[in-house]
Amino acid sequence: MTPSPLHVLAVVGSLNRTSSTRTVVTEVAEQLKAAGAVVDVLDLLDEPLPLFNPDSAHQAEGFAALQARVQLADVYVLGTPDYHGSISSAMKNFLDHFWREFAGKLFATIVASHEKGLTVTDQLRTVARQCYAWSLPYAASFADKVDVNGGQIVSDSLRQRIEMLARDARIYGQILARQRHADLAAADAGFMARWRA
Repeated sequence: MTPSPLHVLAVVGSLNRTSSTRTVVTEVAEQLKAAGAVVDVLDLLDEPLPLFNPDSAHQAEGFAALQARVQLADVYVLGTPDYHGSISSAMKNFLDHFWREFAGKLFATIVASHEKGLTVTDQLRTVARQCYAWSLPYAASFADKVDVNGGQIVSDSLRQRIEMLARDARIYGQILARQRHADLAAADAGFMARWRA
């Protein structure tokens, strides 16, 4: 039986049209596509979400279609600028709309920051943990004008980091996807048991 391709949802969490975050997320998405993954890019500038309201968000127009895209993904590539040591409001709003959909899947994080984005990366890992997801043990962090300038990646070290992140997201995403499907089809104990149909 031929294994199904890895499905990746790459989320651009910057609302700045000339954002360096968008440049890096796009590059990772292209590398994953070239390696055989099915990649869906969700750019929150072009596809804005209303502010999350638990009483109405899941009934909003367009939510069901977006939920299906999120559910289909095995890996989430999450790109955000570092705003005051935190994730962007657009990224937080996206994450607030979902939780069950993330279970057993992989987060790979990209952070535009002049201070390494460590607190931002930790916040994305916290979301992963709270939603029973996994995360890569590192992020691709970079500085605007130093690593990305004029919509181009200009740093060899960032280019290498991106290649590593794309490779690891693909390899570990496939491993987790196989195990998640096996756990959902099994009858034994495991944290995915609560998501069985």
